[in-house]
Amino acid sequence: MQLRERCESLVQELGLAKPEDVLEVIPLTGGVASDIAMVDLGNRKICVKFALPKLKVAADWRAPVHRNAAEYAWLKVAAQTFPRSSVELFGRSDAAYGFAMEFLDGIDVYLWKDHLLREEADRGEAAKVAELLGKIHAASVLPTFDQEPFHNRDDFHALRIEPYLSHTRKAFPSLALHIAPLETMLYDSNQVLVHGDASPKNILFRGGAPIMLDAECATMGDACFDPAFCLNHLILKAIHLPNSRDRLLSQVMAFWAAYSAQVDWEDPIELEHRVCALLAVLMLARVDGKSPVEYLSSKARQTVRDVSIPLITSPVARVDQFVDQVATGVSGKAK
Repeated sequence: MQLRERCESLVQELGLAKPEDVLEVIPLTGGVASDIAMVDLGNRKICVKFALPKLKVAADWRAPVHRNAAEYAWLKVAAQTFPRSSVELFGRSDAAYGFAMEFLDGIDVYLWKDHLLREEADRGEAAKVAELLGKIHAASVLPTFDQEPFHNRDDFHALRIEPYLSHTRKAFPSLALHIAPLETMLYDSNQVLVHGDASPKNILFRGGAPIMLDAECATMGDACFDPAFCLNHLILKAIHLPNSRDRLLSQVMAFWAAYSAQVDWEDPIELEHRVCALLAVLMLARVDGKSPVEYLSSKARQTVRDVSIPLITSPVARVDQFVDQVATGVSGKAK
């Protein structure tokens, strides 16, 4: 079934419109795990999303399509926990593995990734995203939190552990003793509600508030994953954009300060140690894993290897130490 037909069927099933009310379907780019489109219904525009069984990357990367249910459930949690940082939801179809939500548009809406790559002025985005993640993590450890939709460790393994950690471990056998324990830790943990794809490409800002999308990897897991995943993108962009390097590394510190302030479920020092250990592996994974970032030059990719491998073999305990080593490795002098 073509994308337009799937969209027409979904809006009809959800009672949003009749198939003939669909004026236009425009595919949206940016993700590799789903078909996403803007659907014009005449009186309004909505966004629809369908999970794909095979991701749109060069490597053979497959994942169960029922993950779409966990994503929808995560978006509901975000709306309940932090209403200003949420998107309006219009319903989900079990049969189609798809859902409909508000189409985010307007002069006050921008994608964080584009903002960073254009080297625009910092508006405190990192700290705002960190606060949102921290509040959701904290809410998910409360006795009243319903974990049932998020027992998805096998999906998380297929979407995150295998393509990022296992694949990288196999590519670098000498690092196996350092990476394998992290794989086990991430798979076994049931600590907090993990988004799993806290990347600037999945974070829009509207009216100054962050809205996180693409929670296909949502699971109960280790709290270190989300901050490490997001900080990794800031560090990679700091390597990619020398003119913004100091500012981006400062945002790393702002993120950690805002996130750690929310941590009340464990000792933040212990969590910080795990974040640093995982962050180094994720750096290497984004150049040699199944989903490499697209904007790094070959020289920058080698810089990532040169910086990350020593941090994998000799992990640091604090984020500020991590930032210092990155700055030193890239520029040859400590920041």
